[in-house]
Amino acid sequence: MASQVLSRPLVTAKGLSEAVRAGRVGGSLRILDASWYPPQERNARQEFKERHIPGASFFDIEECRDQSSPYDFMLPSESHFADYVGRLGVSNDTHVVVYDGDALGTFYAPRAWWMFRAFGHKEVSVLNGGFKNWVKEGHPVTAEVSQPTPAVFKAKLNRALLKTFEEMIQNVGSLKFQVVDSRPEGRFRGVELDQGLESGHIPGAVNIPFHSFLTEGGHEKSIEEIQQIFREKKVDLSRPLTATCRKGVTACHIALAAYLCGKRDVAVYDGSWSEWFHRAPHRYKVSELKRNKG
Repeated sequence: MASQVLSRPLVTAKGLSEAVRAGRVGGSLRILDASWYPPQERNARQEFKERHIPGASFFDIEECRDQSSPYDFMLPSESHFADYVGRLGVSNDTHVVVYDGDALGTFYAPRAWWMFRAFGHKEVSVLNGGFKNWVKEGHPVTAEVSQPTPAVFKAKLNRALLKTFEEMIQNVGSLKFQVVDSRPEGRFRGVELDQGLESGHIPGAVNIPFHSFLTEGGHEKSIEEIQQIFREKKVDLSRPLTATCRKGVTACHIALAAYLCGKRDVAVYDGSWSEWFHRAPHRYKVSELKRNKG
């Protein structure tokens, strides 16, 4: 596979398979399985041990996060991230390809993609179609767990790709940037529970459920289709944009979709609704259910 093909935000299963068969997985190319599932449903680490892309390592989002935060999956410190990915054999010169095994095709991989970018790493791609389509297309899998050679990774947080609660609160009044929420419509509108939380959304936010960007088969839609989705929701990709969701995961699908359209500066509100629900004033939680009750 030509290096310029690997450098795209998306790589195909066919192209990655060629790199695997050519023995290119190593210091210059690392493949990471970033799967995560609710513990009562599936065990991501166990599934990785049983079957994964040859040469891949398991990227544990439970370990690579700020474990002192009351909110799920918040970004770790620069040193924590650098140490963690260094142990996975990733240096600043490594091209990283991330994937996950979700039934949709892709769920958590864009979060890992965004994390690398947030810590200053540009050479990172998502496997288009995920492990589901890798297997479907007949590419090789293995149960052999490789031991990568540790590397030195230097992380530098790019603040432009991250929004804090305080910045989101300020934006409710200033409207300096657009906000797109990637959760399902019912949760955005506030008419169904959001994983145990009352639901609703940040004032002024626009709803584009993350799966809107995926085909039925689990691949990313074409750039033209993605642009049309943004246009229909009146999201202007020439203006500042921040993505949000339940816990900062599917928001990264918005960032990836916009990146494919040439917009590389979409920020993610890391705390998302899980933080907003607990910290924002009551008047800043828009919910149709509350309005209907009233």
